[in-house]
Amino acid sequence: MPLVTLLPRRASAAEFDYKLATGQDPTHPNNLRMQEALNRIREKSSGKLDIKLFPANQLGSDTDLLGQVRNGGIEFQLLSTSILAVFVPVAGILNTAYAFTDYNVVWNALDGGLGHYVQSEIEKSRLVSGFRIWDNGFRQITSGTRDIRSPEDLRGFKIRVPQAPMLTSFFSAMGASPAPLNFNEVYTSLQTKVIEGQENPLAIIATAKLYEVQKFCAMSGHSWDGYWPLANRRAWDALPADLRQLVITEFDKSSADQRADVAELSTSLRAVLTKNGMDLHEVDREAFRAALAKTSYYRDWKAKYGDEAWNRLEESSGKLAI
Repeated sequence: MPLVTLLPRRASAAEFDYKLATGQDPTHPNNLRMQEALNRIREKSSGKLDIKLFPANQLGSDTDLLGQVRNGGIEFQLLSTSILAVFVPVAGILNTAYAFTDYNVVWNALDGGLGHYVQSEIEKSRLVSGFRIWDNGFRQITSGTRDIRSPEDLRGFKIRVPQAPMLTSFFSAMGASPAPLNFNEVYTSLQTKVIEGQENPLAIIATAKLYEVQKFCAMSGHSWDGYWPLANRRAWDALPADLRQLVITEFDKSSADQRADVAELSTSLRAVLTKNGMDLHEVDREAFRAALAKTSYYRDWKAKYGDEAWNRLEESSGKLAI
């Protein structure tokens, strides 16, 4: 009987070969949990749907990626609401300064009426957003040149913000000098002192190693931000109904895991950042809120978003100073 050489069988090509891009470091919970979701999707679809993950702006800046997912260059993106607001303005209402006091308020709003309203507005575009929102966390202010402890310390402070109208507006109202930059430019701009500081949740500050170029971190909690999983409409509609439901199920499962990760990191990373030489300190958030209330910030944004969106915000967060 002749010997038969058994060669490894080549895996068959996926019926749907898609890309998903993020802007965060590979070690960020976004990418760890998203990769788990993509692995489950590949396994449960028997290889029919293979979505490859491209983290850390490998395929372009956040705003570039948004353009690509809109025109079909990539099929999926995990994008912060603050940047999505450039294209879908009402998405920025989630970043309203001091609208959310804690995570209970956040998830009541985002898994409820406010979140559904924003999703309906996103769906009017060429994007699909029928997934649970992921957590970016409460944003904190870092600096390499001055210790931010009071609203007055922000006056003239040159701070990087994302390409996000709501955050630019907040810092302008507080007397700072906001400089919109894509995140892939932040480390170098801080290192060369083109900007004095930046603002982000602790998970971003840690995974991007911003403690190497920033000394102080004021726990301002001035804004909450989330990540919407987005899909290109044409690519989404090309998937059979069972694969679409599989993506929703697995993205949402990883969303719950990622939310728990970020909430835990909001506490544990304080020690990590301190160990790496960063001076973290609490600030009187009510003083910042009171200073903001003396400006036209809330009135201006209510006028821009309209009564329906603003009422949904206040239903979940409480009345804001108008």
